[in-house]
Amino acid sequence: MLAFTFPGQGSQKPGMGSKWVDHPSWELVDEASDASGRDIARLLLEADADELKATRNSQMATFVLSMVVLDAVERIGLAPAIAAGHSLGEYSALTATGVISFEDGVRLVAERGEAMQDAADATTGTMAAILGLDDDKVVEACDSVDDEVWVANYNAPGQVVIAGSPAGIEAAGLAAKGLGAKRAMPLPVSGAFHTPFMASAGERLGKALDSVRYRSPAVPVVTNVDAAAHRSADDWLDLLTAQLTSPVRWRQSLYRLEELGVLSFLELGPGAALTGMAKRTCRGAATVSVAKPADLDNLIANLESNNTSPTSSAGENLYVTERVVVTPGAGLFTPRDGLEVGVQLAVGEALGQVGEDPVVSPFAGTVMGIMAYDGERVTARQPVVWLRTA
Repeated sequence: MLAFTFPGQGSQKPGMGSKWVDHPSWELVDEASDASGRDIARLLLEADADELKATRNSQMATFVLSMVVLDAVERIGLAPAIAAGHSLGEYSALTATGVISFEDGVRLVAERGEAMQDAADATTGTMAAILGLDDDKVVEACDSVDDEVWVANYNAPGQVVIAGSPAGIEAAGLAAKGLGAKRAMPLPVSGAFHTPFMASAGERLGKALDSVRYRSPAVPVVTNVDAAAHRSADDWLDLLTAQLTSPVRWRQSLYRLEELGVLSFLELGPGAALTGMAKRTCRGAATVSVAKPADLDNLIANLESNNTSPTSSAGENLYVTERVVVTPGAGLFTPRDGLEVGVQLAVGEALGQVGEDPVVSPFAGTVMGIMAYDGERVTARQPVVWLRTA
């Protein structure tokens, strides 16, 4: 099984969109600008590190670039069997699997960033990474101090992030070192995210979350709050609301993905932080990141050389059996009679049409999911059918 994973806030860097400007997937940046009323291209191309560090900017920039990378990967026919995202990246995962539309994803991320920025401005908080200490010992360190501090992210073995008041972070860091931590490393952030300090953000974000239509995902999504795989459209409102003040259980999510049969992790978006976490947590799994077109080119070359087991540039085997069929152009999608889950498709077989143009599968495989409904208006290169090729 192949999992798509999406990074969160902190993966951004100045100019991270520059290498994508000439790629067809860059068109999503203009769509995001229209949906948000912001100049996203300037954010991805011209904003400096200080500007990108602001929560409202880092979240939007990371989300949109992740969607550009996703679109580029979908254009070569790759699809996941399951998905997950770290903090903000959960919104990317939900957009990728069809739970929310791209436009709604942009609007929610904009509102989330503003709400969290306001909450951070209202209550002074910060975060630190505790390295080389077991999870339960980090919890013990937080519980042992009088100031406000909590575990915010369970990232990987020996890597836990704490958040709270500056005094609480300092005291818990000292307590963690006393319990055997190798290092307590302050993080350059302006708020205590995923703690009760974000409660006021929930009130504002809740209104936006309540206005969105949620769909069942095309593939399961493993969530931050409970590290469980969710498949129902009814789950997301409560989960996204709880996510603001709950710790990110990423290590537990990686274990869950491994238990469900994931052998390959493909990180889509800026940086490679999740790739490193997966390597440390899921020994033996293949881990590959796509952050720039050159990474995509390597992935394409590997897919062409071995249709079921492409090899990453690092020499790891990325086992891929999932494909998506995308539309040739924009218009109304009409599936052919009898197109349903379980149907076998041959190479070159038509599975429907968009307007007058046939939608033809370039792959042979079993239909695992239909990602567009009869009469839905689709855009060019939009995924409509998910196949398993082996």
